Amino acid sequence: MSDSIHTSTGRTDTAKLVNENQCHMCMPLGGVVAFKGVEGSMALVHGSQGCSTYMRLTNVEHYHEPIDVASSSLNEKQTIYGGEQNLMKALDNVRRVYKPKVIGVLTTCLTETMGEDLNRIISTYKAEKGEIDTDIIPVSTPSYDKSHTEGFWTATRDIIAHYARKDIAYHKRINVIIPHISTADIKAIKMILDTWGVEYTLLPDYSMTLDRPFAGKYMKIPDGGTPTSAIAEMSGAPVTIQFGLTCEKNISPGHYLEENFGVPLINLPLPIGIGNTDMFMDTLKRITGKPMPKNLGYERGWLIDAMADSHKYNASARPVIYGEPELVYAYTSLCLENGSIPSVIATGSAHSRLIPALERLLEESDCDEYPVILEGADFSMIEAVALEAGSNIAIGHSGGRLLEEKHDIRIVRAGFPIHDRVGGQRILSAGYAGTLSFLDRFTNTILEKKHSSYRELRKQELLSKIAAVTETGFTAE
Repeated sequence: MSDSIHTSTGRTDTAKLVNENQCHMCMPLGGVVAFKGVEGSMALVHGSQGCSTYMRLTNVEHYHEPIDVASSSLNEKQTIYGGEQNLMKALDNVRRVYKPKVIGVLTTCLTETMGEDLNRIISTYKAEKGEIDTDIIPVSTPSYDKSHTEGFWTATRDIIAHYARKDIAYHKRINVIIPHISTADIKAIKMILDTWGVEYTLLPDYSMTLDRPFAGKYMKIPDGGTPTSAIAEMSGAPVTIQFGLTCEKNISPGHYLEENFGVPLINLPLPIGIGNTDMFMDTLKRITGKPMPKNLGYERGWLIDAMADSHKYNASARPVIYGEPELVYAYTSLCLENGSIPSVIATGSAHSRLIPALERLLEESDCDEYPVILEGADFSMIEAVALEAGSNIAIGHSGGRLLEEKHDIRIVRAGFPIHDRVGGQRILSAGYAGTLSFLDRFTNTILEKKHSSYRELRKQELLSKIAAVTETGFTAE
């Protein structure tokens, strides 16, 4: 695998044969999350049993909800002779046990290497079964090619491609397409849209399916998700707002709708930070012709007040920011607004538009210190560069916990996955209120480190003075 180090003055490439403690997860895992945002859906991973087990466990440990992921359970025999019969049997079992409206079939490294033709297999299955009441959507997600971020975007695009039609009448509901964010952030974005009185279709909406209230009993397929009828009508929307500034065009759902159905695309950064949230509010103002609702104005004012309160502490922070490209860009924006110049900005994804987006952002911020930017990075690289760059705090998911354990670089946890804390799905950062919540967490982490190490620093200063006095032969009076 090739990893790249980007700086403000150029680019240096360093080749690595393997990842050490990687900073991303497999492509179909992102697809599983995207399908959880569709009403009545079930994800079926076409590969070995271990693949689906890994994806199920990773999601369960983050969301703390029972999450089923079906598998075609390939073994050595199917690797040689093909997995068509296993997939057909898996489709039968999923339809019988779960009775889903939608089955998303995701490929794995194994089936992609074998050359399994999902479209042909599914067509054969439908021909054999006759008319069925389940939509089956194949998605190509080879993990050796890209990360869970691209898996999420690819699955979302293919879901739209499956349902969108040209004969849909024009309507007033806008499309809102989100990246892989917390369920709390999805709810915050929906609250903002509801407050403005906007009619919308948000996809994928896993805010209830992956963070549901206690119901007293297990549900094989929980309520929630974007209805397929609403997805079909996205092709007739007046505009698409996509929080996908770093998403490549070839996997962008919003770009697909624009190219194939003429739906205008407004591509925005995630509304994290005052500048990014202002962009979202200005967009809604143009779409609706209405002024910002009063309560959102209050939230903006409270955020500015909090920024003034915390700025003097934030100026001492040199964060290393890592994770999925869209979140990394948003948290970088927020830090720059609050006087914290990032020392390292990193993503495990090697296929995004993060680098040019960051270059524009850093140029506009006019900061006098430029961070090291790592693309396609693993944590061995992030760790080495963070230590060299003098990072003293981190923003990211649980994968970077060794920064905290080995070097006392404390982590403000955000993103996916959060496995060493509870409530990862409830981490709020979006909107003015969410940004304020994150800013408090960030600032308090800085203060916690400062106060916990203050006595040790004073001790080291005194020992240094004593050593200097001893060397020069002077004695204290």
